[in-house]
Amino acid sequence: MIEISLTPIRRYWLASLVLLLLPVAGYAEDSVWKPVPLGDAASWPAWRGPLGDGVSQAKNLPTHWSSSENLAWKTSLNGWGDSTPAVVGDHIFLTLQNEANELRLLRLDANTGQIERNILVDTAETPREAPQRSSQKFHNLHNMASPSPVVSGDYVVVHFGNGLLATYTLEGEEVWRHNLQSEYGEYSIWWGHANSPVIFKGMVISVCMQDSLADLRQEPIESYVVAHDLKTGKVRWFTPRMPDGSAEELDAYTTPLLVQKDGQTQIVIMGGNALDAYDPYTGKQLWHLPNLVGGRTVTGPVLGDGNIFTTRGMRKPLLAVKLADFRGEVPAEAIEWTVEKTTPDTPSPVFANGMLFTVTDDGIANCYDAKTGQQHWRERLGGNFKASPVVADGKIYFLNLDGKCTVVAVKPKYEEIAVNEINDTTIASPAIANGKLFIRGKNALYCIGK
Repeated sequence: MIEISLTPIRRYWLASLVLLLLPVAGYAEDSVWKPVPLGDAASWPAWRGPLGDGVSQAKNLPTHWSSSENLAWKTSLNGWGDSTPAVVGDHIFLTLQNEANELRLLRLDANTGQIERNILVDTAETPREAPQRSSQKFHNLHNMASPSPVVSGDYVVVHFGNGLLATYTLEGEEVWRHNLQSEYGEYSIWWGHANSPVIFKGMVISVCMQDSLADLRQEPIESYVVAHDLKTGKVRWFTPRMPDGSAEELDAYTTPLLVQKDGQTQIVIMGGNALDAYDPYTGKQLWHLPNLVGGRTVTGPVLGDGNIFTTRGMRKPLLAVKLADFRGEVPAEAIEWTVEKTTPDTPSPVFANGMLFTVTDDGIANCYDAKTGQQHWRERLGGNFKASPVVADGKIYFLNLDGKCTVVAVKPKYEEIAVNEINDTTIASPAIANGKLFIRGKNALYCIGK
């Protein structure tokens, strides 16, 4: 049975909220926080798409496919990774690591799947063994190519688990590179660095959230947020991010979420027992909601109807926070509701039509009323999941590890539309662009389209 905890709007909470709110010029009562567009609505320029929320405006996507139906093309990959492809215009950008430990950036033709560029970015061996709480080692389900590439204008940014951050032109010419481990210290995250960067107003914004080892050493290891100039690579700002906690609960694999309202923009970050936000122009922390203790955090935050939805990490409670013009420490009463059980460890939630959809790592899909947290339905899809669900044209695409994709209607009553399979291991989250669905397998990239 699902357990839901609702937070009433108490008098003392209203009084404290007045102190937290800062008036905004031209504020309208019906204005709400919305995702910042990361690119053209028909593209998929970053990990979770054009709004960073797993939702596409595409219409008439295929709901059925097989090796003989609606498979536009399939391209074999000499290497693998868990990064989601970035699809912009006629180009697909994809990162991988091969058996020679080469870290590569590929550019493919989105219409044919032909590999047009195959760029050696760096070389690095993926550490699979390391003493506990010393340096990072990688889980067997991923490697150095877990962070997803990001496309903005004439540039593509790539990041790898060895700390390499680089910008290339769309034609494949290197513009600049940094190594965040070399510059800010070795990663101490337990299971391998995997955060994807985001781009805002000509800045590449990256996060590192990791075990501080503060109980083991005199100088704790920093977690941080850093912004580089997209065109020059110059550091625009650097902000330490050191929430309270210890050991693995400080690890997070999440990607920042850009939100905006009435001319304000914020970078919202979840991980390390805290949800907080930063000014993307300066790196200044604007507010923080502490004490969200749960464990290492993989599921990233999403925005819907002015609420941030996230989990407290490691299958701990799913929660909704109603965004306001917070400043400083945000009290726990800002949490609108929580769901205590059957929450995801890895796949991020997706919001659509006033509902929040999740899938647990062991294949239980849930649909909740986004305002109240009340459950509409729960269904066991079968298999294990790491990919985050995506939404388009009133349908949700749930992709499990074995290449099985269950297509479900965005409705408060469970309605299965189709179940499709490809013969591959599918860990990466899908991308949707140009009316097609792109599925990255361990062996190949698949384009599903009519």
